[in-house]
Order: sequence, then C-alpha cells, then structure tokens
Amino acid sequence: MSEHPRPDEAGDRGTPAERLDLIEALLAPAVAGWDEAGRRLRPAWRRVTRGEPRWPSTLAVLVAVVLQWRLPARLAIHPGWLLPGLETVLLLVLVAADPVRIERASRLYRWAGLALIALISAANGWSAVHLVIGLVRGTEGEDAAALLATGGAIWVTNVLAFALWYWEWDRGGPVARVHAVRRYPDFLFPQMATPALAPEHWEPQFADYLYLSFTNATAFSPTDVMPLTRWAKLLMLLQSAVSLLTVVLVVARAVNILK
Repeated sequence: MSEHPRPDEAGDRGTPAERLDLIEALLAPAVAGWDEAGRRLRPAWRRVTRGEPRWPSTLAVLVAVVLQWRLPARLAIHPGWLLPGLETVLLLVLVAADPVRIERASRLYRWAGLALIALISAANGWSAVHLVIGLVRGTEGEDAAALLATGGAIWVTNVLAFALWYWEWDRGGPVARVHAVRRYPDFLFPQMATPALAPEHWEPQFADYLYLSFTNATAFSPTDVMPLTRWAKLLMLLQSAVSLLTVVLVVARAVNILK
C-alpha cells in the first residue's frame, strides 16, 4: 500500500499549501538522487576536497634555497645569507601554520607564500642577469665544469620557482582549489579534458605543476598542459625566454672553453 496518497487524491482535499507540501514530499527522493548523481559526475578538481600534502612544495623550496646558497658570491645578492635566511624563515612560518596538508584559508598565509616565491625568483633573477652579463663581457666562465654547474643551478632554481608560481596562482592557489572557490582553471591538464582516463579523485597537485614547469623550460613551449588565461601564457613565455637565454649562453661558452 502506498505511503503517500496519489496527487490526484490529495488535490481534492487540503489547502493549496498542504497540497504543495505533499508534492514536494513525493519529489524529494528524486531530487536527492539527482543531487547525488551530480556530485558523482563532478570531477574532483571542481569539488571541495582535502588539501594536498605539504612536503612536495616544502622540498622544492628547500632545494631552491640550497642551490642559491651554494652559488658563487659574485652572483648572489649581498649579504649572501640574507635572502636564503628570509626564505627559510617564511618557509618555517608556512609549515608551522599548515604542517601536514595545505588547507588553511588565510589572507596573511597566502601573502607569506607569495612573498616566499617572490624572494626565490628575485634572487635567482639577480644571479641569472649577472651570469649573462659576465658571459657577454667575457668575465665569466673560465672553467667549463664550474660554468655548467653554476648555469645548471640557476636553471633548476628557475624551474622550481616557476613551478611554485604556477601552483600558487592556478585557480587562486592550493587553498582556493581545495574549497573550489573558482570555477574556471588557468591551466588545462589532460585529465581535465579526458576525465574518463583519470582516477575519480584526481586533481592537480604540486608535482603536476613541477612537470609543467620542467617541460616548458626544456621545450620552450606548452606540451600537454595548455595555458588558458593571459597571465598563464605570459608567465610561461617569461620562463621560456629566461630558460632559453640561460641555456644558449652557458652551453655556448662551455663549448668554446672546451675547444
């Protein structure tokens, strides 16, 4: 026997409000089913999810700091300990605020993260410019092995810095992505275009942005990850230009020394 009367039976008795309540009760199971189906069909990168682990981005920052610390003094901002020290302090603050997973929504926290990446980029940019000036003037690069080591350190730091920029800016940053604040992505990963080929809970994390940065620095153009917004395209353009200039000048000088 039916739990609820049929709509045509209910229509003969009760006030309009009562009849409307009855219709809503009859439709409630179907609406709940539609909502559940919508949640299942919505990809993870469009839903509210857990924050990504803290350690990959922390390791990238530590590697960048160590590489900057070991650069020749003539290529570093003086005093040589200043920027690496500031970067380490900011990193400790960020880790203390969110030690395991990046989930804390805070304007101050976000600005601290951006300041950390800006310091890494500024220090590496200073080193790259002075290396290029020295190569052009002929005052840099007397030993091929030392030159390749220095140029390689600057190039790797460049890859790490831009990976951090991509990671921090795409859809408002890792915390905004956790809370699904922004609908439209700045980068289109293959898993977004073909969700049937990706796990149900896939969403971009730092390793994906590191891969994007590395391929852009080596191919000097997008590979399988497409920039969608203007800032993303300009940032990739800048990285390709810096990488190309560094690689061409350092390799050319090293080959000339070897000859």
